[in-house]
Amino acid sequence: MYAIIATGGKQYKVSEGDIITIEKLGVEAGQDVTFDQVLAISDGKLKVGNPTVEGATVDASVIKEGRAKKVIVYKYKRKTGYHKKNGHRQAYTQVQIKKING
Repeated sequence: MYAIIATGGKQYKVSEGDIITIEKLGVEAGQDVTFDQVLAISDGKLKVGNPTVEGATVDASVIKEGRAKKVIVYKYKRKTGYHKKNGHRQAYTQVQIKKING
């Protein structure tokens, strides 16, 4: 059984027991989270929502929050002496899928 959920502007295919990394939710580690934007559910046959499946939810627990490795953004224009170096670390939340309801 699997479900397709939407969170943080992205879509994820999840099954029970999966550990996924999503955009930061602002929830402390150990707390439970419920995703109600379930786009599709499959348990032998596929059930697709329009745009979401009515009454379907996915329960998960937060494992940890953190920040990814630094990505260097370097802008450069030749012959003008223009260059700019910038770094970015994306915040994330790691969750474990407990149960798919629907």
